[in-house]
Amino acid sequence: MQGLMNGNTADPFTVLGPHDKGGERHVTTLMPGAQKLKARLDINGSEYELNSISPSEGLFSGPVEGDGSYKLVATSEAGDTWTYDDPYSFAPVLGEMDEYLMGEGKHYKLWKTLGAHVIRHEGTEGTHFAVWAPNARRVSVVGSFNLWDGRRHLMRRRGATGVWEIFIPGIAEGEAYKFEIVNAQGELQPLKADPVGFGSQHPPRNASVVRDIRGYGWSDSDWMKSRAARNVRTAPISVYEVHLASWRRKTDGRAISYKEAAKELVDYASEMGFTHIELMPISEYPFDGSWGYQPVGLYAPTVRHGPPHEFRDLVDAAHNKGMGVLLDWVPGHFPTDAHGLGQFDGTALYEHGDPREGFHQDWNTLIFNYGRTEVKNYLVSNALYWLEEYHADGLRVDAVASMLYRDYSRKAGEWVPNKDGGRENYEAIAMMQELNAATYGAHPGIMTVAEESTAYPGVSAPVDQNGLGFGFKWNMGWMNDTLEYMRQDPVHRKYHHDEMTFGITYAFSENFILPISHDEVVHGKGSMLSKMPGQTDEKFANLRAYYGFMWGQPGKKLLFMGQEFAQKAEWNHDTELDWAALDDHRHGGVKRLVRDLNTLYRAVPALHALDYDPQGFQWIEANDDTRSVFAWLRRGNADEPNVVVISNMTPVEQPGYRIGLPFAGDWREALNTDAEIYGGGGRGNMGKVTAEPARSHGQAASAEVYLPPLSTIFLVQDR
Repeated sequence: MQGLMNGNTADPFTVLGPHDKGGERHVTTLMPGAQKLKARLDINGSEYELNSISPSEGLFSGPVEGDGSYKLVATSEAGDTWTYDDPYSFAPVLGEMDEYLMGEGKHYKLWKTLGAHVIRHEGTEGTHFAVWAPNARRVSVVGSFNLWDGRRHLMRRRGATGVWEIFIPGIAEGEAYKFEIVNAQGELQPLKADPVGFGSQHPPRNASVVRDIRGYGWSDSDWMKSRAARNVRTAPISVYEVHLASWRRKTDGRAISYKEAAKELVDYASEMGFTHIELMPISEYPFDGSWGYQPVGLYAPTVRHGPPHEFRDLVDAAHNKGMGVLLDWVPGHFPTDAHGLGQFDGTALYEHGDPREGFHQDWNTLIFNYGRTEVKNYLVSNALYWLEEYHADGLRVDAVASMLYRDYSRKAGEWVPNKDGGRENYEAIAMMQELNAATYGAHPGIMTVAEESTAYPGVSAPVDQNGLGFGFKWNMGWMNDTLEYMRQDPVHRKYHHDEMTFGITYAFSENFILPISHDEVVHGKGSMLSKMPGQTDEKFANLRAYYGFMWGQPGKKLLFMGQEFAQKAEWNHDTELDWAALDDHRHGGVKRLVRDLNTLYRAVPALHALDYDPQGFQWIEANDDTRSVFAWLRRGNADEPNVVVISNMTPVEQPGYRIGLPFAGDWREALNTDAEIYGGGGRGNMGKVTAEPARSHGQAASAEVYLPPLSTIFLVQDR
């Protein structure tokens, strides 16, 4: 009894609730603050006074006739009375199969078991709570419903799994709660949010919130049936990366809601011709300045924009507009906030105990222990959760390089080698392989994308070929090289010519996405426009030419919000984008250009169908460094027209530039970044060029082409 009253018992159900004593039912209950307590039978209203065993602690016990259900009626010293169902009169909710799968680390629907679930159990409405805390001596659910008193709802430990559970009658949607944990040494830990909680309070408050995520009425069945064809390597994929809190603010300064974004963001991205919206992390996070990359609630859509069903409204709306939704997903690290996963049950449970393995010096965060069965299960299940419960079309996995290597951003002596003495993190590699096998196996139409900045081989190779199994990989090398080139004054670009051509030497080694992401426009890097050299008009021309170069190269596309209209300042997560810039026709021109690039890219298979096939690309002119001209051929399938893309990266016009073309005849000038509607000078080829059967650049035909200064043109073969 003393251990129970101190809240230090591993199985309060052996003491509390109804128990047979000599053939008679006795009910024992703990209700601190009660002066009197009686049991009232549901069947006939008969009442039985329970004896006060410890008045100061609120422990009561006594016989209650029959075996039917009952309620407890408590009276305080002040005469206040309240009635409640006895949580210790209910049988367990979790079954043996749940315990088995959790023990095996193969419970791929972990969220169906752990967390807080609004259910009807044994005829009574309430919420079932379950949490993994294997090294705890005691775990309790606390909230305003029990005055945050850890003695009132002690949980039941479920055998060797380390899972604790309790069904609490009367707890419904919207109730805030945490877990109170006593460690193995009997020490009370900081209150913890639910690792599998579906909702959270609005920061800076940090309790979990009961959310009933059942019963959403999806209307995207047509999309779900067809999306596999939209996410494959041969499809046009152009991604609009969005930080929802700063995309657009409302007149009162608040961030846009999920329901508002379902209209405004979805309509805008659709109008711009993007095929996918990628949301920077929306799983709950405590610090706005982390942009979501330091998550605490991996199973909770951030409440900053609304509750879970409203996030589903956003995904559903995108699907009904024919667009996919990708989510940034962060399994690489988590913050040290006291209410989070760190030292969850008083031990290094989710993280490594050794800081050489378990602490990111760069980000002041903790690293998941990928080698622990339950932790790997937690992460893989979380990925599946977003795909299944929220119909996400894919996950972009953050900071993959930091997971692949044990010495990532560490000096000698600051890291622990693998079992073979090397730097590769075998456990993280195995987790990512299992992640990709599980997600593609359960949802074949989705995509996974790795943000990976090293030359690690086979990131997008299948797992059965010893690859990591991702569908796509960000091409960070291409991005760094080409932006370094574009920063140069055009007079110096001839010395950097290979920075624009080198990417093709490895372009087909992975399934690459060409990313201009948020990372390129923060921390003093300036905006894309500010990176460009020259006076203002030249900056715009350079940027337009670069976007044309990017959309003409092999690889899928990604552009961070604001860059589609050449935002002037670098991104600020505390304010909305500079939409007023569109009053300037040059910004509006860049916006129209990106829209038209997306339209052309999607309409012409040669620009996307063979992105990962060397047969789909051929340099026509890669060596004209003195004039900074680049020209290449994009091929589609046999019955599809070819495309020739030509970039002139100097502010000097090139009239009569002879370029080789694979076929004689007319070639339509399908897009010219110098067009007046884009803010350019309107110089070009009058809509077409005609190739004659005169060999040049190794091609069977050629034509004299006018190349406007600082421009990219697309010539599509007329058939």
